[in-house]
Amino acid sequence: MQFTTKTVCRAVALAFIGAAGAATAQAEDIIKIGHVAATSGPIAHLGKDNENGARMAVDELNAKGVLIGGKKYKVVLLAEDDAGDPKQATSAAQKLVDAKVQGVIGHETSGTAIPASRIYYDAGIPQITPSASSPAYTRQRYNTTFRNIANDEQLGPALARYAMQNMQAKRIAVVDDRTAYGKGLADEFSKTVKRTGAATGSSIVSTQYTNDKATDLTAILTAIKATKPDMIFFGGMDAVAAPMLRQMKQLGFPIKFMGGDGMCSDSVPRLAGEGMSDGQVICAEAGGVEPAQEKGMADFRAAYKKRYGIEVQTYAPYTYDALMTMVEAMQKAGSPDPAKYLPVLAKIKHKGVTGNISFDARGDVQDGVLTIFTFKNGKRQKLAVMK
Repeated sequence: MQFTTKTVCRAVALAFIGAAGAATAQAEDIIKIGHVAATSGPIAHLGKDNENGARMAVDELNAKGVLIGGKKYKVVLLAEDDAGDPKQATSAAQKLVDAKVQGVIGHETSGTAIPASRIYYDAGIPQITPSASSPAYTRQRYNTTFRNIANDEQLGPALARYAMQNMQAKRIAVVDDRTAYGKGLADEFSKTVKRTGAATGSSIVSTQYTNDKATDLTAILTAIKATKPDMIFFGGMDAVAAPMLRQMKQLGFPIKFMGGDGMCSDSVPRLAGEGMSDGQVICAEAGGVEPAQEKGMADFRAAYKKRYGIEVQTYAPYTYDALMTMVEAMQKAGSPDPAKYLPVLAKIKHKGVTGNISFDARGDVQDGVLTIFTFKNGKRQKLAVMK
């Protein structure tokens, strides 16, 4: 084959164009945001719900186009599974730091968010949890830690007030799963009952402990039954709450059963089966919207169901809002560099589907609200929104 000057010039030109195209592809501006939740194990349905919310935010942002400092960026979600295990959580956190993510949404539970937060803090990477409610998470005073739901200092007392005043609970048994979340919530609930219960004639008649993987609660429930309670408060997740409900019925005391956001998912009726009766379970989601914001939440839930074919479990809209809040801070700072947008995030005022989001000095959401639910005909029903 003979090479003419024209042929060589054409080949050089094509090579140049190809190289330029490759360079453009390589130079595409990317924002890497990590997401960590338990997408395996007994609470995988809740972890996947969180991840689904994050993916909806990423897809929406990329469809619209993300402009920061005059440049167009593509948002990429790096999703990790911590299985609800603290050790796996720190491994996942280090993996995201090594991948040079610019921010992290998660972790899902308090027991995983707290140990992981030190790793993000040391790396200077902002972290917003949409579901971990333990006060200990923000009490560390790391300037990189934020949460866009109410914490247990709000949730536990609110549930206690509702139990005593609205449910007229007098003899209350308390069980927790010894996790940072479960114990923290139960402690806050118990403190409020002990401090204010005299006015309503309410008291705690039994305190029991289990673990977050328990399936046989017979011994605990037998001990509780002997104290003749009219309500059980459980600090833990739905994977343990469901067998507890079934075994309560088997033991012949299907009394009122109350808990927090960990057992407030639409999966509870499915997991508990015939062990749960209408109106028996009262729970609270560490978030909620007031009447003026209900349409935005309803629209999100409809879009979620259209995309995934299932209902929102619990915190998908809060995960969505957490990621949107983080990206808005980047846009207002004019940079996705954590050092540059972190101060902006601390002062952000984001209008989300879950309400208006801003943070206090510790990183907790300001003016967080709580939603009280029960279950009827296998579906959650809202009873009240309170602060």
